[in-house]
Amino acid sequence: MAAAARSFGPEREAEPAKEARVVGSELVDTYTVYIIQVTDGSHEWTVKHRYSDFHDLHEKLVAERKIDKSLLPPKKIIGKNSRSLVEKREKDLEVYLQALLATFPAVAPRVLAHFLHFHFYEINGITAALAEELFEKGEQLLGAGEVFAIRPLQLYAVTEQLQQGKPTCASGDAKTDLGHILDFTCRLKYLKVSGTEGPFGTSNIQEQLLPFDLSIFKSLHQVEISHCDAQRIRGLVASKPTLATMSVRFSATSMKEVLVPEASEFDEWEPAGAALEGTVTAVIPTWQALTALDLSHNSISEIDESVKLIPKIEFLDLSHNGVLVVDNLQHLYNLVHLDLSYNKLSFLEGVHTKLGNIKTLNLAGNLLGSLSGLHKLYSLVNLDLSDNRIEQMEEVRSIGSLPCLEHVALLNNPLSIIPDYRTKVLAQFGERASEVCLDNTVTTEKELDTVEVLKAIQKAKEVKSKLSNPEKKVSEDSRLSAAPCVRPSSSPPTVAPTSASLPQPILSNQAFSKGFHL
Repeated sequence: MAAAARSFGPEREAEPAKEARVVGSELVDTYTVYIIQVTDGSHEWTVKHRYSDFHDLHEKLVAERKIDKSLLPPKKIIGKNSRSLVEKREKDLEVYLQALLATFPAVAPRVLAHFLHFHFYEINGITAALAEELFEKGEQLLGAGEVFAIRPLQLYAVTEQLQQGKPTCASGDAKTDLGHILDFTCRLKYLKVSGTEGPFGTSNIQEQLLPFDLSIFKSLHQVEISHCDAQRIRGLVASKPTLATMSVRFSATSMKEVLVPEASEFDEWEPAGAALEGTVTAVIPTWQALTALDLSHNSISEIDESVKLIPKIEFLDLSHNGVLVVDNLQHLYNLVHLDLSYNKLSFLEGVHTKLGNIKTLNLAGNLLGSLSGLHKLYSLVNLDLSDNRIEQMEEVRSIGSLPCLEHVALLNNPLSIIPDYRTKVLAQFGERASEVCLDNTVTTEKELDTVEVLKAIQKAKEVKSKLSNPEKKVSEDSRLSAAPCVRPSSSPPTVAPTSASLPQPILSNQAFSKGFHL
């Protein structure tokens, strides 16, 4: 069973006494290793030590804490690995460990805490180890401006420590004072929180289910969170004034959980600065500095109204979710890069009303059979439509008239197996065929010659049709006029620049794969 996380809140049960049991042993090479199971409330973990480790521990405790020298069972030279001796020693060593824990019920001596791996799994031990690390290296880490990685279990331990209301330096060692952690987190700019799938280490602790509070971070510019439970994260909204880049992956079931966790407390809410209509029970501040948001690899099924709170977003990654409809993005006037690859989109009708200024759009890995909704995305430069269900070459005409489109990916669609697929696709772009890079492959002169032949054949068909049907207007492609992107005819196609704060789209063998890098 997974360890249940202790809850936030003032009503806290008294901490149960810690236990250490020797539950078995194993022979490694020529010596016996004893398996110790440590229990701290609902958390359990195992530690392995040979007898010589116990002996070293005892010598230090005798010297430092004056414990009874006869407390540890004596060494045996002859028959030390015999089954009878090992079984007796297991019992004696368990009695020894229990006696030590009873002698130091509040805070274990450092040497004992490390012996039982408290610095990995126990709240006091975790925070003491983290405080000491930051006491020694904190200023160097802050000065280097690098990303600081921390585990959900460490954040959980700090959160618990702060709520217990105990002295910040229970051990008496100034290096382990909780104040070192708080001073560091108050000034840190770049944070990464990475959990684990399944139990952590040798414990039963499910890190991704632990609650923790991020309000101790006051200056964050960038945060990356993965394999946590977004519903159990508190205090992230405290970083709204400073946070520019945020990534939450493998953690959320909705956008609201991340962007507006307090929404569940109100019937109706609106973002600060919006015109208030009807009954509004709360006005919620926006993420005023956020320009890049990565919510990929979650279980998000809709683009909900919480996007109103990120008006300055330029880069949005929602790939590898379960989104069914492109919705609510009309609120993001600054959005230029959108990744909706590997979702469940099956139609794009009216999408131009939601994505007016988009330059890079990744729709790979969806269920799209029609492209009719893309014909008015006049700013579009990069478009990935690979791994969809596009069968008819006529569908490409919807994007053939886009004046700034330079990079297109259509691989792994049914139409990509049509004979002369490349030249037939390029022919849909008319006079701009030479400016288009299809499937990450630059158009060749031979292909352009073939395109000219196809265009001539098409023109001849139109003339013939007009002559045979003089009263019937010849149908023309649905091409809406738009201001063309002006560039020297001798210059190679380039990707239109976005913002200096955005990563440029990366072109790979699978055509401009995601460009979101934290």
